[in-house]
Amino acid sequence: MLPYKVGVAVRGTLHSQMNLLLRSQVPVMTFQFRNLCPMSEYEKRVSSGQLMVDTKQKETMQQLDKLYKRIKGYQPSTRESSGGGFFSKLFGGKSDDDDPDDDLNAGSHAPKGLYIYGSVGVGKTTLMDLFYDCCEINRKRRVHFTAFMTDVHAQIHEAKERQGPVDRAFNSEKPEPFDPTKPVADSIARESWLICFDEFQVTDIADAMILKRLFTHLFRMGIVVVATSNRHPEDLYKNGLQRVNFLPFIGLLQNRCQLAKLDSIDYRRIAQSGDTNYFVIGQTDAEANMDRMFKILCAEENDIIRPRTITHTGRDLTFRRTCGQILDSNFNELCDRPLGGSDYLQIAQFFHTVLIRDVPQLNLNIKSQMRRFITLIDTLYDSRVRVVISAHEPLDNLFEVGDGSPISDTDRILMDDLKINQGSHDSKSSVFTGEEEMFAFERTISRLYEMQTSEYWEQWAKHR
Repeated sequence: MLPYKVGVAVRGTLHSQMNLLLRSQVPVMTFQFRNLCPMSEYEKRVSSGQLMVDTKQKETMQQLDKLYKRIKGYQPSTRESSGGGFFSKLFGGKSDDDDPDDDLNAGSHAPKGLYIYGSVGVGKTTLMDLFYDCCEINRKRRVHFTAFMTDVHAQIHEAKERQGPVDRAFNSEKPEPFDPTKPVADSIARESWLICFDEFQVTDIADAMILKRLFTHLFRMGIVVVATSNRHPEDLYKNGLQRVNFLPFIGLLQNRCQLAKLDSIDYRRIAQSGDTNYFVIGQTDAEANMDRMFKILCAEENDIIRPRTITHTGRDLTFRRTCGQILDSNFNELCDRPLGGSDYLQIAQFFHTVLIRDVPQLNLNIKSQMRRFITLIDTLYDSRVRVVISAHEPLDNLFEVGDGSPISDTDRILMDDLKINQGSHDSKSSVFTGEEEMFAFERTISRLYEMQTSEYWEQWAKHR
């Protein structure tokens, strides 16, 4: 239970704040491409020059177009399980809502969704968003997977509090088990039956342990899932702690989603403009350039340069140097403190531009700081917050990949708490090896390239 509690504590956040954030990711249902199927809209964009000709993207778009036609006119319904009922439940039998843990056929009555995977920057999100905009469906939702799971954990906590003391069957001495993922799934399904997940990834044991039951309930209620990911389903939560308990979810996901591999070029790097907002210390006067950028940005704000404190989840986040909606910070202030995803979401809500000074070369010797930096950039990117960076290495060399890094004191403490011996199978988990961070950093570099472009800088106002 310790890893689960650790994961929940790390991602803890106020449910009301997450609801506000999640609602902001669900556009008002004004169908932008009414009467246009995804393939037609895609070809229209290619013809107009908005998208480049790309045979791999076209093949993926064809699969999305087939899905669009499969779900046209579809209305979800809950699959009734065989056996059970009121008297069965009364006398200790299984209820209709229960599914055996090995039930991989949950949702077989509904159309299959699509799981799009491939390397970074190849257009997975662009194609999924095009598909989403074409779907004339009121009950649909487009959400980043990390934000979705943060909200799920908050709802699970609320469900457990509402449940109170466990119920007991009158003919049993044992408490009747309560599955908190069921009411959470009910709530999600009432809101949406088409869910499009961006950046589907599993790195947290708290997520890994509940996904099978949560999605079993969702699929039984007829939910259709579309997802983008950098990983093949079989590589999700690779080398994670207690991964054996996660494996049934992989089978369920592959049963309910067709796979589409998208291999192409990294368009984010191609799109980089001549101007840059990334300054390398030693190759240029990075400090002067950062000061100049801050001065220019401050001229557009109706405020003075001052410290600022953000109160969040009962504690204060203080930043030494801000001006209006501009945060002038550094790597130590943002990544050397014990900040988490919910803290970075607050930063993304309060500031439209963040200056990050003195970013060191990142490696597994500073794994915790590296994880925070990856989470920070992902959060700022998803919120279209503008970023200016000074760093000790060029962007392509910002992350140093090396083997044989010593185990940190933090990891040693965690291994002791979990009774994991060095050299054992569990000690090779991605939690300790940093494999997940090395994989994620490729995405971070790609995003940082895009975040330098003039097109990205012009997006923040529209995104808000």
